[in-house]
Amino acid sequence: MAAVTHVLLTGGAGFIGTHVTAALLAAGHSVVILDSGHPAAHSRPLPERVAGVPVQVADLRQRDAVADALRGVDVVVHQAAMVGMGVDLADLPEYVGSNDLATAVLLAEMARAKVRRLVLASSMVVYGEGSYACLDHGSQRPPARTESDLEAGVFDPPCPVCRAPLVSVSTGEDARLQPRSVYAATKLAQEHLSAAWARQSGGSVVALRYHNVYGPGMPRDTPYSGVAAIFRSALEAGLPPRVFEDGRQRRDFVHVADVAQANVAALEATVREGFSAYNIASGHPSTVGDMARALADVMAGSAPVVTGEFRLGDVRHVVASPERATEELGFTAQIDLPTGMTDFAATELRA
Repeated sequence: MAAVTHVLLTGGAGFIGTHVTAALLAAGHSVVILDSGHPAAHSRPLPERVAGVPVQVADLRQRDAVADALRGVDVVVHQAAMVGMGVDLADLPEYVGSNDLATAVLLAEMARAKVRRLVLASSMVVYGEGSYACLDHGSQRPPARTESDLEAGVFDPPCPVCRAPLVSVSTGEDARLQPRSVYAATKLAQEHLSAAWARQSGGSVVALRYHNVYGPGMPRDTPYSGVAAIFRSALEAGLPPRVFEDGRQRRDFVHVADVAQANVAALEATVREGFSAYNIASGHPSTVGDMARALADVMAGSAPVVTGEFRLGDVRHVVASPERATEELGFTAQIDLPTGMTDFAATELRA
């Protein structure tokens, strides 16, 4: 077992944070939890403890609270964030405040406390669209999809050269970053801020670009919920899951228990100065329609309905290449989609 590390875990009472807390404790590390209880993630008061660890309630924008929490800490594992697509552009200031200003305060206090290691919960949304190739013109980076194309049911981005539909290929960490939603822009800003902090402080940042995380404890029935939770709520109500576009959009669904283990791996990896990013994914992509069908089968519910609806900020395909995390962090996801969906269907969601 690795030496005991004293960890400040932000967002430790949230969906992913609770699993990370348990995984860090199981690996023999000590944990301090700081969580704001943001209403986008918590419709109820925060618990007093998570896995036996007291929950300190504070907004990361409160410098004194962050400074107090950093005393005696070796590493910060930064999970706290406002997630999801949100309601509309009225959410924009709160996304920037909760995600970017809060991260800036955290980094400033880490510099003052001489805490030099950060594990950052980033996201695949920083890529925007994933990677594509044209059969005739090779690797291509398509522009954002237009509303007129989406309304016409043209969901796959075309080749910028010949307009033929592009083929989705694996996206590596060195792909161009082009966020296409407010949430995505704030996650990329977190990466840029932490990279600047690492350069100036001599610190180490491991950014874990989570792909589509699902599992026990997901928030249900909010504008910030993940698609798996939305589908499950429909099935529990006796309704079919409503799948947007044509259901063929490709994602990598990764179980939250695997994500928690990725955080442990990042914490215990050999320290390397500067900024490094890693895809955290199962390595076995599925379509959104496939995921909906797998969940409906497990729950013996209604078959999914493909609606043709769309959200302009959504991207078509993002398929992860997880090799770097395997090679450099020693992390490989263990839970396949059928097993994960069986677990997910039977466990409690966050109200």
